[in-house]
Parts: sequence; C-alpha cells; structure tokens
Amino acid sequence: MVEPLIVEQGVLYAYRMFDVADEIDLQRAVELNKQAAVRLKLSREGSQYLEMANPPVAFLLGDRPLGLKQGAFSAQLVGRLFDHGALSILLRIPIPPATRLDQLVALADDVYDNPAIDQLARAEADGLCGSIAGALQTPHCWEGSESYTVIFVERFRTTPTADEILASESLPRLLLGEAQQKPISQSECSDVIKHAYSYFTDDLVVVDWNSAFVYEPSASHDIHDILEIANAQLLELRYYDEVLDRELVRIYDDMERKRGRFLSLFRSDYANLQRNVMVLMLEVAEFTERVENSLKIIGDFYLARVYRAAVRRLNIPSWQESVDRKEALVAQIYDLLKGEVEHGRTMLLETLVVLLILAEILMATVRLVPH
Repeated sequence: MVEPLIVEQGVLYAYRMFDVADEIDLQRAVELNKQAAVRLKLSREGSQYLEMANPPVAFLLGDRPLGLKQGAFSAQLVGRLFDHGALSILLRIPIPPATRLDQLVALADDVYDNPAIDQLARAEADGLCGSIAGALQTPHCWEGSESYTVIFVERFRTTPTADEILASESLPRLLLGEAQQKPISQSECSDVIKHAYSYFTDDLVVVDWNSAFVYEPSASHDIHDILEIANAQLLELRYYDEVLDRELVRIYDDMERKRGRFLSLFRSDYANLQRNVMVLMLEVAEFTERVENSLKIIGDFYLARVYRAAVRRLNIPSWQESVDRKEALVAQIYDLLKGEVEHGRTMLLETLVVLLILAEILMATVRLVPH
C-alpha cells in the first residue's frame, strides 16, 4: 500500500495582480510608504544569471482574517510593486499541519478564484496606491486582473522523491482544484503535470496555467517569486493589448470623421492625429522595454527552465504577438497619416507657388495697361 503524502509544513500563496499606473517610481514609493520595504533578490544557485533592471519592491501589509469553506484562517498580506505599473497582492495562507495531499484539494479549490479574496486584494491594492500616490505615473483603475496560486510545501511527513509525488493521483486534482471524486482522464492528468522540473531528487516544481505546485525542502522562495514576475508580465500584456484595441478603434473613428473634409491650406486635419499616434507608438515601445527588462535570462539553468515553462504555460508569447501585431498596425497608420500630412503640405506649397505666379502675372498686366 502506498503511504499517503502528508504535509507537515506548507503555505498557499494566493496572488491577485492589478495594473494601477503606466509606471511606478519604486524609490519614490519607498519614501512615501511608512512600512518596511524589501527589494526582490533571488538567492538560489544560478540566480545571478537572472537579471532585473529594477527589482520590484515589497511591503508587509499585516495579517487579515480570512473565512473560507474549510475554516477560518489568518492570512499574511504582502504588496509588491513593479516599475511597469503592476501591483501584486499576495496572501500567505498556512496549510494546517498533518494535511494529506488529497485533503488539500478542497482548500486549494476554495482559494482559486475566490470572490472574497478578490475583494480583499482589491481593497488592499487601493489602500497601498493611496499611500504612494505621488509615485504613480498616470494612475488608473483597470477592471482586469490576474490571479495565481502556488501550493508551496516545505516538508512532508516522509521524504518523498519528485517521482513519487508526480505519481500521486492527488497532484493533478490539486492543481485543477477538482474536488469531485469523479475520475479525471489520463490525458488531462498528463497535460496538467507535463511542465514538471526537479533539480535534486527531492524537490519538484509543476507549473500549470492557473496554479503551481512547489516542493522545496530548502525553503527557497525563488521559484514562486519567478512565477509572480511571469504573471505580472502577463497582466501588463493583457492590459496593453486592451489599450491598443481601444486606441485603434479611436484612431479609425477619427480618420473616418476627417475623411473627405476640405483640407485647410494652412493646416492638415490629420496633423493632430498624427502626433497622437506618434505618442502612442512611443508609449507602447517604452512599455515593451520595461516589461522585457523586468527579467532577463542568461543561460539555461534550473531557474531559467522554470521561468520559460511559466511563460509557455501562461501563454505569454501569444499575448506578446498580439501586442506586437497591433503595434505594427499603429506604425502603419502613422506612416499613412504622415504621408497625408506631407501631401497636404505639398499641396499648400504648390498652391502658394501658383498664387505667386498669378500675382506676378497680374502685376505685370497692370503695369502694361496704359494710364
């Protein structure tokens, strides 16, 4: 008989992420907020090959009571700011000692996409933003958000290997939050745990699209910090994808309204629109650079493989392609408007030349007429 996996020490990390500004001055935020701030620093071996141009800043927000179906819990809250405008609210929910892995499924299911957690995190995000308002550049309140949960186990009652944990029927259920006893298909189970990584025989990371399982006897936080960074990148790409959708519709509407108008001899109707499109291009380019610089990988070591797995599982490349495609459309529109504006200027110059010639002819005619 296979001995059940029993968690002796572990935490559920429930993330709720919001886009709150175009950019956040992290140093200014530290100065404005009176709570102790900590810059993210990875410590695991090989982490020196992960570069962060401007590491995010975390603030301890204190403990909050949290009522779940599985009972009352006390969650420790942490707010983390990213310079590209994202704010992450983390709830650290302790796993009761002596919880079997199959029993943990119900608790995880209760935490995934929980409206009460969403509301608490949104309120905490609003409060943190209020305390650092001077550090927010173009603050806004986007309705979209990202949620992600990391099941972090530091110690089991026994010392299972990664292969033994992967063989557990409870692991796919845990990541899916599938509390029903109805059997899950083998193909679904295989898909859920296919992004599994181990460095030693007794550690394990399994990355799914909505959650991850981390068994880390060393208690290192680097894995779930990396997963948080990947989710923050996804949030930003989703936000700017929506911004570009909205701006493209506005640009097309403006072009349609101006089409067919009589162009002023002194100013093209498209001149202001061209400038607005140019500003949008610069803003998107700056945003893309900030997101890409949030984490750079040098080499192919363990942490890099976990990060790349998270990027694939979260479908970040598809969102990046969508943003790039719409950015290219904006660039094409800018070129079109530039051509229209230059055409208007050419017409103005040609008109002025014709008027000057006509004036010369008229003056010459007047001089030839006998008085």
